[in-house]
Amino acid sequence: MSSPNPPSDPKPIDRLLAIMAALRTPETGCAWDLEQSFATIAPYTVEEAYEVADAIERGDLKDLKEELGDLLFQVVFHSRMAQEQGAFGFDDVADAIVDKMLRRHPHVFGDAGERSAGEQVQAWEVMKAGERAAKTRTGVLADVPTGLPGLTRAVKLTKRAARVGFDWPSPAEVIAKLHEELDELQVEIEAGDQEKMRQEMGDLLFVVANLARKLDIEPEDAIRATNAKFTRRFGFIEARLAEDGRTPDQSDLTEMDGLWNDAKAAEKG
Repeated sequence: MSSPNPPSDPKPIDRLLAIMAALRTPETGCAWDLEQSFATIAPYTVEEAYEVADAIERGDLKDLKEELGDLLFQVVFHSRMAQEQGAFGFDDVADAIVDKMLRRHPHVFGDAGERSAGEQVQAWEVMKAGERAAKTRTGVLADVPTGLPGLTRAVKLTKRAARVGFDWPSPAEVIAKLHEELDELQVEIEAGDQEKMRQEMGDLLFVVANLARKLDIEPEDAIRATNAKFTRRFGFIEARLAEDGRTPDQSDLTEMDGLWNDAKAAEKG
């Protein structure tokens, strides 16, 4: 069997689909691509989504273009494997999202009576509830994906629960709960019970995610920004120590803390 070649002058998406087909063609395709499955590719899909978010965080549009291409390739990869099983293909994926967007935006694509902006949020929630009801899984929280990052899933779980009235009235109550969970963690730290410390740490992080939701802050975005800030400031420490021919392990906490404060001051300046 000969390997399919990308068309000579097609649309870019058709070229990509043809390349994917060639990579997955038995005997002539790529050995690595051929042995993959939905499960083995899923981690790469998640990783590519994070790399898209990272390019956005850095404001690097050139890199964003490349990362979006990598993410698109993941969609094509999954679609090809599904097509090989007779389940669906890339066109079916595209059709499904087109239908969903049209269905969820009657205020844009519907008739004049459906274009009322005031009805948009209510209509959206009604449609989402209908879509969830049509799925086999039941329960308010049933279709919140388990593969999401922990903080993101915590936000989605509590947001979903809030829709049926299970929510704190204001951030003040969440902050009080945060102190309570911190006290409980302190008890287990003093007791030295590692498993209970793990549980209490999870409770603490869950409340932090809930507080972020109440403040309309995306926790993953917030922690990415703080990670970048920490990396930048620690790099400042390394650079200053390098001027004396030293590395961090040749310094001490007092000196490095002082340099950290210098980094903070430099950023504010």
